[in-house]
Amino acid sequence: MTALFMGLGAMIGGQQGMMIAFLIALAMNAFSYWNADKMVLRMHNAVEVDESNAPEFVHMVRGLADNAGLPMPKTYIINDPAPNAFATGRNPENAAVAATTGLLDALTAEEVAGVMAHELAHVQNRDTLIMTVTATIAGAISMLANFAFFFGGNRNNNPLGFVGVLLAVIVAPLAAMLVQMAISRTREYSADRRGAEICGRPDWLASALSKIARAAGRVPMESAERNPATAHMFIVNPLTGERMDNLFSTHPNTDNRIARLMELTGGQADDPSGPWAEQAEGSSQRNPWG
Repeated sequence: MTALFMGLGAMIGGQQGMMIAFLIALAMNAFSYWNADKMVLRMHNAVEVDESNAPEFVHMVRGLADNAGLPMPKTYIINDPAPNAFATGRNPENAAVAATTGLLDALTAEEVAGVMAHELAHVQNRDTLIMTVTATIAGAISMLANFAFFFGGNRNNNPLGFVGVLLAVIVAPLAAMLVQMAISRTREYSADRRGAEICGRPDWLASALSKIARAAGRVPMESAERNPATAHMFIVNPLTGERMDNLFSTHPNTDNRIARLMELTGGQADDPSGPWAEQAEGSSQRNPWG
């Protein structure tokens, strides 16, 4: 992403533009390492919760974190009807997980456990820093491309002139999107598998993915539509496709993810036993905090 950012700077402003982009990229990488998680949470108006105002949700996350051998992450809820969730943070000691009110309303307790186990898997696999910093730089690339479009860049330093600026405007955000896709696609399958191990029931996560994917095309997530560079952080692509940002998916095919999870069940789908069965008993139709 840093190289892409520098390349865009070179196309807009030549060698001087590349050096400026390099310095900006260094500053952004440092800033993102320490602050990108807070920025992403603010972008989606996430509110931190604890045992006093969301006891069931926080207790569930705590139990799953214990299963994974992770420190308890900060827990957030996003007031949005679209069911979805993401994790962020530079390391497991400074991690945060966030779920929408739509997720807590639409899914059962078992399915929510599967989703949050998936997010904790991202934390354990150290995906969260990479995905958060990628989102930050991708957003910067889009802004720089827009700047080049409106102000034309330094055409004297660009051998292709205005055509080169147009290429930069079109190609750079597309390349950034492809990088996001590559990161997300490779990490989602791994997080699905580890998440299934953490909650002990792959079918819970499979069922949750099915529900979230069906809702994603019908229920728009306004904060994600405003900040499409963060779409790859969510468990399922939150973009509805009403904008060109959804031209290419940042996530693997949901049906393929579900199929791989069901291969892991080994008959567990019909077995009520499991680390969350007792807690979830009686909540298979609705969750206890909806």
